[in-house]
Amino acid sequence: MTLESVPAYDSERINRVGDHAVVVGASISGLLAARVLADGFDQVTVVERDELPDEPKTRDGAPHARQPHVLQEAGRVIIEDLFPGYGDDLVSEGGLIIDMASNFNFYDEDGYVADPPTRMPGYVGSRPLLEYVIRKRVSEIDDVQLYDGTRVVGYRTDESGTTVTGVEVLDGDGTETAISADLTVDATGRTSRTPKWLESQGYESPEVAEVNVDLAYSTTTVERDTDDQRAFWAPASPPYTRGGGALPIENDRWQVVLHGVHGDDPPRNADEFRDFASTLQITEVEEILDGHEILSEDVDYYPFPSNRRRYYEELDRFPDGFLVVGDAIASYNPIYGQGMSVAALHALVLHHALAENGLGGLGLEFFDEVEPIVDVAWMMAVGADFQFPETTGPKPRGTGLMGWYLSRLTRKAHTDSDLSERFIRVIMMEKPPSTLFRPGVMWRVLKPAI
Repeated sequence: MTLESVPAYDSERINRVGDHAVVVGASISGLLAARVLADGFDQVTVVERDELPDEPKTRDGAPHARQPHVLQEAGRVIIEDLFPGYGDDLVSEGGLIIDMASNFNFYDEDGYVADPPTRMPGYVGSRPLLEYVIRKRVSEIDDVQLYDGTRVVGYRTDESGTTVTGVEVLDGDGTETAISADLTVDATGRTSRTPKWLESQGYESPEVAEVNVDLAYSTTTVERDTDDQRAFWAPASPPYTRGGGALPIENDRWQVVLHGVHGDDPPRNADEFRDFASTLQITEVEEILDGHEILSEDVDYYPFPSNRRRYYEELDRFPDGFLVVGDAIASYNPIYGQGMSVAALHALVLHHALAENGLGGLGLEFFDEVEPIVDVAWMMAVGADFQFPETTGPKPRGTGLMGWYLSRLTRKAHTDSDLSERFIRVIMMEKPPSTLFRPGVMWRVLKPAI
């Protein structure tokens, strides 16, 4: 399931479903969930353990935010629907709107894919900026409160233990408080403790799948000419275990990122950064580093050992008044840039689930409805990772054939702009992968080269 498969957000569709909802975690996933919940609850409280900055700065609990983040088309459209004028707000704070068709240069299978013929607007900026603008818009909603510097220490339940009724929190002064809620949402990300909590309450914990790719990536910021909005991306792809790119962001900067998989670690210091960049398949990253001032004193390094998926949709029982969203369900190799768009799609599904059935059986219903979204993102991410023979973990059926077909499609897309556009719209989670298997597309992919 992708953007094309989910009905658009409709602010008139949802009626009041409860008095109070609590969202645990002020990540992008949590903030988007809070925005959707504000349509159906009298009050929404977002509880975040980090101190939330009043400017675009990296939170202590989100070190990965120092790395480049791409907002795919699915996420862009949904966020703009939830927050009309978001793009204008982003630009006013220094972000950019670029043409992903002409400004974004994607290199794979030993060549750049052709520029698509259709303009594709894309919002770009650092992850702290993208999150800050969303958080600012959420905080402006009258019935939403953000409690930062506050840690959730437990979930409250009714006497039967079958319904979550809120949370116990500990603020920065050490004061413990109970917050009652009709719905509690876990948006704490990859490190979510919900599986262990479920076991402690006598529930089954969801099955977990991990696909190990042993990724690490390093980022620095580089001076950028104001009018230069080019972006470059060359992901690690067999036989190359190294990749990298450059993304224009606010304040006339590029974020330059290098990554490696299966033990081919990128540098952790500035002295070795250029040397590693010189070994990439593309020359533009090295040229940017050589021709522009490096603004970062340090290199930000972040390891990502594995894709991880929790199969909540397979559970037979789940507490009422409770939900898990975003990376707390599944987190994917970040070099494919799916996380924020998946979070936005989760929020859109939550909107429709609340509009259709309210709170009754919401958890299991929601998990069933987001399963196709997770399936698409999971197949795309781990399918690409399994092109490396060193990748380990449960391999989805058909991964080998899919990888072969997409490899051939990518090579054809080097010179076929129509194939390039179709491929990019699938990567951006706007169109489903099935569109790449339509007869006319398959003929263009499979026909012999002249």
